[in-house]
Amino acid sequence: MPRRYDPGRRQRIIDAAIRVVGRDGIAGLSHRTVAAEADVPLGSTTYHFATLEELLVAALRQSNEGFAGVLAELLPEGGGDGGLAADLARAHGQWLAGERTGVELEYELYLAALRRPALRPVAAEWTEQGAALLARRTDPVTARALLALMDGICLQVLLTGGSYDEEYARAALARLIP
Repeated sequence: MPRRYDPGRRQRIIDAAIRVVGRDGIAGLSHRTVAAEADVPLGSTTYHFATLEELLVAALRQSNEGFAGVLAELLPEGGGDGGLAADLARAHGQWLAGERTGVELEYELYLAALRRPALRPVAAEWTEQGAALLARRTDPVTARALLALMDGICLQVLLTGGSYDEEYARAALARLIP
């Protein structure tokens, strides 16, 4: 039987992996569950991603690109009306106001790097990319501190089930900006 040309299959597999992790957590991820979710033969998942680590790397990279895009769009290079702290607090609020499971998924993939060394370079890429975006408006050290504070605020909101307080975030972020 001739092999069917399917240029979008790799992307469908990554999208399916993200859905599986979002629904079942990383523990629920397997080539079999992803193949079923993507509606592709099992061999397709192992052809494109020999290991689950490779698939997780692709999923984390795609998740990182999503938030980086949001951050780049919501943080104008020249600055907004209220300054960097206000722009960051607003951007963070818009990100958290979206689909919570998507935010949780991004952090689950990001934190998986603690136990899965293959994910660490991708997590580091996100840190570098986020810091570079923020460094367009402040110095590099402050940019990294702001990114760390934003991660902390986000994790607190996700872990407590609380609501995001934009004014608190703005005030906390402003304390770090020289």
